[in-house]
Amino acid sequence: MSAQSFTAIIEQAAAASSYSGTVLLKQHGAPLAALSSGYASLADRRLNRIDTRFGLASGAKLLTAVAICQLMDQGKLTPDSRVLDILQRSDFPRFAPDITVHHLLTHSSGIPDYFDEETMEDFSALWIERPMYRLLQPRDFLPMFSGQPMKFVPGARFHYNNAGYIMLGLLVEAISGESFAEYVEGRILRPCRMGHSGYYTLDELPENTATGYIEDEAGRIRTNIYSIPVKGGPDGGVFASAPDVLRLWEELIGQRLLSATMTAAMLTPHIHAGGEEYYGYGVWITKRGGEILKYHLMGYDPGVSFHSAYYPGSGISVAALCNRSKGAYSIIRAVEEALALQEES
Repeated sequence: MSAQSFTAIIEQAAAASSYSGTVLLKQHGAPLAALSSGYASLADRRLNRIDTRFGLASGAKLLTAVAICQLMDQGKLTPDSRVLDILQRSDFPRFAPDITVHHLLTHSSGIPDYFDEETMEDFSALWIERPMYRLLQPRDFLPMFSGQPMKFVPGARFHYNNAGYIMLGLLVEAISGESFAEYVEGRILRPCRMGHSGYYTLDELPENTATGYIEDEAGRIRTNIYSIPVKGGPDGGVFASAPDVLRLWEELIGQRLLSATMTAAMLTPHIHAGGEEYYGYGVWITKRGGEILKYHLMGYDPGVSFHSAYYPGSGISVAALCNRSKGAYSIIRAVEEALALQEES
């Protein structure tokens, strides 16, 4: 399919959903199609650009997994390392002692979550009685889950878990001696030349950063600054541009972030998450007919929707970054429908 065809497809999908954000497609590292639409700031009518920074919500878990895998490459951790042999056991008095790094990476630890997506719907409700502006580092989240009982025996099943990635961030800090944000920015973002990415506080956003917007049932629109933690961390919340997201895929797939062995470990479908979906280390994996169809990331927060994928069969990568609570999935779905038609022809 031609670049013009892909451009027309994403333009049509964006118009149909009143999309506010950016979209970028590449094939084997070469630009294929791009789109920017909507406003980065409604207050001053500032338009989104292809290099505008957007929040990625849980899509940032990939960065946490890469950080942990780098430490494994250095021999400072293994997948079987017991987490509470490294962190302060007294901080987690009711957690099982045999929780491993592998369990946390694959959402199979059984620990309680501070935002359990199986039972909770409104992420912003967490901050009604808890000041979101005090959540500046991973340790600040501990009172929200560390004293609760286990949900199931480690390794028993997949259960998506944000708190597990908070604990992985604490491991990064304990082993590296750096703050989590400092480690990721210095060891991943800068080496990958992701110059429009970082962990920014909501009251100190750099230029060319999109504000997240929430629309209620009555059509009223407000910003998301009181609906998400003031600063992102190990479980999500980094800001990035679409070119930076695709550069991250290129560096990971090209084995320039990790060794070949550890890259393969990250991209292995370790655990079944339901249907065609599996989970590796920090990345979703879709299998069909026994083959890997795509590696993908997704993230949703109030005022944020994000999807990105790499399709190994075609070498196509796509990133859809949106500063509204929904929108990115419609773009990915349109791209995948086009890819399916291309395969059939």
